[in-house]
Amino acid sequence: MQDTLNFSLLGNTVISYLTSLAILITGLIVAYVLKKHVLSRLKKWAESTKTPLDDLLVSAFEKALLPVLYFGALYLSLHTLKLSTIFARYLQIAAMVLLTVLVVRAITAAINYALQSHLSNVTDSSGTQKQLKGMSGLINIIIWLLALVFLLDNLGVKISAVVAGLGIGGIAVALAAQAVLGDLFSYFVIFFDKPFEVGDFIMVDDKLGVVEHVGIKTTRLRSLGGELLVFSNTDLTNSRVHNYKKMERRRVLFSVGVTYQTTSAKLRIIPQIVKDIIEAQQGATFDRGHFASYGDFSLNFDFVYFVTGWDYNTYMDTHQAVNLAIYDAFEKQKIDFAYPTQTVYVNKGD
Repeated sequence: MQDTLNFSLLGNTVISYLTSLAILITGLIVAYVLKKHVLSRLKKWAESTKTPLDDLLVSAFEKALLPVLYFGALYLSLHTLKLSTIFARYLQIAAMVLLTVLVVRAITAAINYALQSHLSNVTDSSGTQKQLKGMSGLINIIIWLLALVFLLDNLGVKISAVVAGLGIGGIAVALAAQAVLGDLFSYFVIFFDKPFEVGDFIMVDDKLGVVEHVGIKTTRLRSLGGELLVFSNTDLTNSRVHNYKKMERRRVLFSVGVTYQTTSAKLRIIPQIVKDIIEAQQGATFDRGHFASYGDFSLNFDFVYFVTGWDYNTYMDTHQAVNLAIYDAFEKQKIDFAYPTQTVYVNKGD
């Protein structure tokens, strides 16, 4: 029996193989118990809570920790044996590759969760999800490239000359693509600062339109005339953007002119008449009304009120109702609106 256990095969005794097998089986049993009992309970607990953070942690445990346990059991069991130099090197490479992949996946998952949390209070989920997909894809590419450089460096690949060459080439590319990089950084500004979002009605200089798409290089607006307006992101961040969708209320200023034949008693009641009309409209708040000036052919009144909300149609419906009500009220009070007139006085001589 002792001779059998001490029998050597490929440089390892039977006892060494049995020990390696016992370590592998023990590691697999531990991983199975964690998956079957601990992980299942953690999933039920995460489903019962409202916060998504615990779901992220449980998912990371399942996708990252369990593969590490499985591979760790295999790695430890094989390291109890005398391995050839080539096989040991390949095993080390496999361990580094697996560890790098799992770490990068954990980092990207954490970044995606941070972006989702940052945008959790945004009302326009469809447009936000499109931006999030483009942002997360760009970040994932950068992280995977950095991880690849790190992995190659740890595997003994001499990348210093390559990095130096890339640095010189990168400077040339950066100078050639300065405008593109500027638009890329402006995209990050738009994404995080959110001066506007997809679906917002904005004005840039004299251009008006609804934001349809915010890309890495350009932002597209659909104008009132139907044509597509394309702006570079740098132009938008350097311009004064009027975002009408963020408008909580709209200020309305209008004037009314009456004839000079209007009596002083009726002039005094005109501000109160218009005030009552405005306050009767839903969503309208009266601000002021005054007899403002003597015109060439009219006595002019200025009025200011506010309409709640940003919608232009709502504003126009309210202002139309105000104008019609003023016309009806003036007709009842026999107050005449002024219009351009000219009076000629003829002096008859002898």
